[in-house]
Order: sequence, then C-alpha cells, then structure tokens
Amino acid sequence: MAGTTFDRLLTLIAYPAPDWEVMLFLRGPVAVDVTGVAEGSQHRLAAAAAVTSDWLTGLYLWSLRATREGEVLTVDEGRIRIAPDVAAIAGAFDPRSHARKVLDAIEAVIEGRATIDQQKYTINNRELWRTPIADLLLLRSRYRDEERREKRAGRHGQSLLGRQVKVRI
Repeated sequence: MAGTTFDRLLTLIAYPAPDWEVMLFLRGPVAVDVTGVAEGSQHRLAAAAAVTSDWLTGLYLWSLRATREGEVLTVDEGRIRIAPDVAAIAGAFDPRSHARKVLDAIEAVIEGRATIDQQKYTINNRELWRTPIADLLLLRSRYRDEERREKRAGRHGQSLLGRQVKVRI
C-alpha cells in the first residue's frame, strides 16, 4: 500500500547474502527499484513510508533479481497491485474492482429490463437497440467468473513479496 512502510526480509537459500545481491524492480505507473541490504545470509528489501507515498496506485510487473559477479538471475516475478494510501484519500472513494463495477452495471440493466419487452424502437428516424437479455446474462456470467478469480487470487496468491494478514476488528 502506498504511504506505508515496505519491509521484507527474504531468506534465499540458493542466493545467500553477502555472496549475492538482490534487487526488486517494479514497473507500472512509475518505475520503482528497491535494493536489498544484506543481513547475515538474508536480504532485506525496505522503503520508508515517505518513499512509498510517491508510488502511484495501479498494477505493476515485478521482478526480484539476484546478482553476483556479472551474473543476473530472476529469482521470482509476478504482478502486484499497489493500493492507494487510505489515509491520503480525501472525500468519496469507490473501492470496488473493475469486475465488480461492471457486474453491478450489468445487473442494474437486467433489473431495469424486467419491465421492458422491446428490444428495438424508432423515434423520429432514430433507432435504439437494447442488448438482448441472453447477451447480458452471458456478460454477467463472465464478470462473475472474473470477480471470483480476483477474490481467489487475493486469498491464495502467495509469493516472496506477498503475505496474508488476517485482522479481526
């Protein structure tokens, strides 16, 4: 999350510090590079909250690379979404994902169509075609699947950079 401290201690048995150096590359709305610091045989990747506040919200491609004497190896890679700094949001904010927003819109159209039986009508030589209910139901099914995939990925997606944090409020 932007505006919070980023701190990960990595144990890379195949690439121990100080023999190997690691670097994290994030590429998305902005380019971010985080250099690992050796702590014994482990690597610490860290960025202060003041630094991460400049990280723009969005989807990033990340690559963790280990280097030694000119050798460069990719340890792990993936995609990560940097969330906005909740404390910095002033005013209204819609936290729904794209899939949820589209799904809500499709369902509103389906609900509104329940009392309308025309698929097309003409007024003053202008035509309006409505999306057939069958097409709306197909779209709804696709976006439901997409939303399920997003939720599953959020719950089960684990990597060297990601972890689940369970909070009870």
